Amino acid sequence: MHRASVNENIATILHMYESNVPSENVGSPPAAVEYARRLAQRGISVSALVRAYRIGHCRFLQWCMRELSQQDPDGEVCAAAAHRMLTMSFRYIDQVSEYVIEVHQTERDRWLRNQTAVRTAQVKALIGHEQVDRERADTDLGYRLDQNHVGIILWLPEMTSSDESRIDRLDRLASEIAGQLGCRERPLFIVQDDCLAWAWLPCGTNRAVPLDVIPTVVENRDSSARVAVGDVEHGAAGFRTTHRQALRAQELAMAATPGSRVTVFGAVSPVALLCADIDDTRTWVWNVLGDLAVDDEHCARLRETLLVFLSTGCSYTATANRQILHKNTVQYRVRKAEEAVGSPVAERRTDLEVALLACQHLGTSVLRPAHPAATDEANTPSRSETMT
Repeated sequence: MHRASVNENIATILHMYESNVPSENVGSPPAAVEYARRLAQRGISVSALVRAYRIGHCRFLQWCMRELSQQDPDGEVCAAAAHRMLTMSFRYIDQVSEYVIEVHQTERDRWLRNQTAVRTAQVKALIGHEQVDRERADTDLGYRLDQNHVGIILWLPEMTSSDESRIDRLDRLASEIAGQLGCRERPLFIVQDDCLAWAWLPCGTNRAVPLDVIPTVVENRDSSARVAVGDVEHGAAGFRTTHRQALRAQELAMAATPGSRVTVFGAVSPVALLCADIDDTRTWVWNVLGDLAVDDEHCARLRETLLVFLSTGCSYTATANRQILHKNTVQYRVRKAEEAVGSPVAERRTDLEVALLACQHLGTSVLRPAHPAATDEANTPSRSETMT
């Protein structure tokens, strides 16, 4: 197709020279138009197409000048001929290149829409448990299913002004995350709207994926973006699972006040599964924690210490060491927390841990509003609280 395009362009210009045909009376050669379409379909940029025309024009004129010099005309005739060839060819190339640029852009937009529609349909079939041809799916998606995947969801919670489109920003961020995680292939990127995208990171045979680097990547690359991350899962079933996990992590991030820049399902899974109904979750947290579910600094300190206390196997010493507190302070806080809950922590340990995690990750979304008078009183530490 490239050769046909070159031949038709040269033949057209030579015909213009021979018959003195103005460029506006000459259409773009069909082979040149088809060549522009093929380049667009193969993802070759329009700048490469324009550069090809510039290089071709330069070499064509060099050939013409050599032929002209071999004719050995007098200087006046040579100058006139060179001027005519240069002027006519430039007008032709300018006209044709403008047209094939438009053809390329139109075809590229159409091709991308079609490709996006095909990929989106395959993804919906996969996550909807429909029967799919694995080889066909790999081809349509441009992505291998028989490997480990990390599903991520990327979105922009605020309308930000930028010269770069919002989807391009998310696409670049997904690629940057994939690169930092050691992915050797491009991620699968599926647009949902102009501020939201789904992506799958191709991890090959690697299961030891350093998901903890993602917050740093997002902070450095695009700190206004938000990312929800699933676990590392394998194959077509894992493709679905890691995506569902990312969706649960996103629900948590959207419900949390304030939310985190990056939410990893593996770190918040018990709470993420509670976010299907935030109203019911809030009621359950209040029932479990009682007066400890109040949104003030005093209760926040008690909740933090109690969560560490439970995670250390109810060890006062380990909790004191982890929080850099005096052991007496830990004992005081645990006792006050038990008074607020209304029962010893050992009686409802599992419920308490999950409820405290919900408070930690969801914040004010699941807490009782604090009364101003109670807040002022709570902000005054007791003698035991000041012992560190």
